[in-house]
Amino acid sequence: MRRALPPLRALLGARPARLPAPRRSCGPAAERSGHSALSVLPSFGFLFDIDGVLVRGKTPIPAARTAFRKLVNSQGQFLVPVVFVTNAGNCLRQEKADQLSHLLGVPISQDQVMMSHSPLRMFKRYHEKCVLVSGQGPLLDIAQDLGFCQPITIDTLREKRPLLDAVDHDRRPSILSPSAVELPKIEAVVLFGEPVRWETSLQLIIDVLLTSGYPGNPYEQENYPHIPVLACNMDLMWVAEAQSPRFGHGTFMVCLENIYKKITGKELKYEALMGKPSRLTYQYAEHLIRAQALQRSWEQPIQTLYAVGDNLMTDVYGANLYNRYLEENSSKGSKARVQAKLAGGRGPATLPQDDEMGLRWEKELASAAAAHCRDFRFDPGLVEPDHIVPDVDAAVDLVFQLENFAPN
Repeated sequence: MRRALPPLRALLGARPARLPAPRRSCGPAAERSGHSALSVLPSFGFLFDIDGVLVRGKTPIPAARTAFRKLVNSQGQFLVPVVFVTNAGNCLRQEKADQLSHLLGVPISQDQVMMSHSPLRMFKRYHEKCVLVSGQGPLLDIAQDLGFCQPITIDTLREKRPLLDAVDHDRRPSILSPSAVELPKIEAVVLFGEPVRWETSLQLIIDVLLTSGYPGNPYEQENYPHIPVLACNMDLMWVAEAQSPRFGHGTFMVCLENIYKKITGKELKYEALMGKPSRLTYQYAEHLIRAQALQRSWEQPIQTLYAVGDNLMTDVYGANLYNRYLEENSSKGSKARVQAKLAGGRGPATLPQDDEMGLRWEKELASAAAAHCRDFRFDPGLVEPDHIVPDVDAAVDLVFQLENFAPN
């Protein structure tokens, strides 16, 4: 039985990310009546990291523009499915697509961009609930774009409950009277990314967790487990213009976890974790890759994903971890989700709709997150890339060579 997706691997520049051996070469195909017909149809797709691979801070890496000229035709249409997978979460997909279009010199659509929070679109059972959102950027716009109907920001909560934020003496209220403003019960906490004022966010999130969603009430430590926490982007550090990596959202999460445990003696639990290296991120990215192929009427099944990144613990580890998941599902002889849904027939695959995906993924992720632990069990073999290349341009050349892909 044909595998739905051969090893997902990654390609890397300065630091390695990994690439699989080709599972199948692209062969010539008759011209189709799609949006754009190729004399050679792709049987593979690219998952590109952004920071450190395409840009460094706000400065584009020179090899990136060269690489992307090879990935589009004269009309600016992509020759292979491409998704940009970033752990950033402080803007909307369209804004990131516009940034990439400007930096790379090719048109990028928001459907090619996967932010760390993108899979939250599938968590529909939380969309009607009041949720506290933490991070920076246009948080309400991001939350509402993902489908959340009642998001509350840390700033709004602080405004409604001014007595809760007491670390900065200059920001304490001058009149110490309890707030009479009614707030709905907060039923979940969504961590989009690292906030600016860590002390305020840490205090108010702890308040919400220890009061079962009624901040301002006395702590109720006996209510455990706490209300659901959904977290995006586990990067401890990230690469910017500085000579050394900078604190990421993972560092903020370490602080939150340790404060919670110090107060309660219990572990902070996560309902879901997303962003590289989580399996959920790669499942959703694969869905976007196949959706692109379907939209372009490319009937050749997508057989391989090439993940191109520079971070061993996120890009490489995540790609190899997902590859292992695919291999385990294939070896069990069961009808794996990817295989059954996306590579079953000869014709173009029919992708599941968002509602169907959301229900299935929530069930699947419930078992995946059963340990409620943020740290993945470390396996040294999963940080080994298949190939190390100087930059993203060399990565594209290598993949084309491995796939025997030479579009006209």
